[in-house]
Amino acid sequence: MIATESLSKRFPRVTALDRLSLDIGPGVTGLVGANGAGKSTLIKILLGLSPATEGRAAVLGLDVATKGGEIRERVGYMPEHDCLPPDVSATEFVVHMARMSGLPPTAARERTADTLRHVGLYEERYRPIGGYSTGMKQRVKLAQALVHDPQLVLLDEPTNGLDPVGRDEMLGLIRRVHTDFGISVLVTSHLLGELERTCDHVVVIDGGTLLRSSSTKDFTQTTTTLAVEVTDSDTHPDGTAALRAALVAAGLQVHERTEDGLPGAGHILLLEATGEETYDVVRDAVADLGIGLVRMEQRRHHIAEVFRPEAVQAMEVQAR
Repeated sequence: MIATESLSKRFPRVTALDRLSLDIGPGVTGLVGANGAGKSTLIKILLGLSPATEGRAAVLGLDVATKGGEIRERVGYMPEHDCLPPDVSATEFVVHMARMSGLPPTAARERTADTLRHVGLYEERYRPIGGYSTGMKQRVKLAQALVHDPQLVLLDEPTNGLDPVGRDEMLGLIRRVHTDFGISVLVTSHLLGELERTCDHVVVIDGGTLLRSSSTKDFTQTTTTLAVEVTDSDTHPDGTAALRAALVAAGLQVHERTEDGLPGAGHILLLEATGEETYDVVRDAVADLGIGLVRMEQRRHHIAEVFRPEAVQAMEVQAR
């Protein structure tokens, strides 16, 4: 879908991309990096909107330097910034964008209705966009990127400004773009967890250079660490603490973690699974204590754990 070779973009005081070479296939691909890492610059080059300083890039087999117009006919683009006209309705705007992409009037109206239904705006489609919430505006931007049935969509920070529920809904929509319609997606983000849940492949860039490009499955290999979560009971108001004491007494090394991986708040017990007998010890301890077992599973590496520490720190600061 996308290929770059020694792609560089230099400004008078800044190098946005530095000899970036990568290949992106079909599916949902996440492009992750801190703000200023070069993500938006790369998208503009791929759309033929900004010339590269050196190197080459192709989208759908078309050279970005000479075939920008053809690329934009076949690709959808959701920009990061708020660029919607406040005094027109979602229907008017998306129909206009469909016509700009070459659809005849009747097909543009039909595709607009279908697309707005897909993104969850069908009931609100005639309201002026100026009265929309941030989440609704993001859905309008996604709709206009999809309305002409592209082969590939480039989504630049599509969850910006959304609350956790809105982010989850947007990520679900993005996943369905590929599973329901077969459209490939390149989505940028500086929030690592979003990409882990949504993407088949992850590309990590920092300072315009490639840190890593591989499948999400490769990033999140199963470890030998066992994660155990239990419920409380009348006899054990703190089931987690009771189980921890029992497992330590049985000779196991146990650590407590919250769901986000931060130490100190408990909830999840992590222990090294040395073999099948470890599962038996946990099962017997839970049964003896009379508490409920919510889950017992081998833990996977989170994407953040395999990133360069300074890159992760920069992204976490921006996320906060």
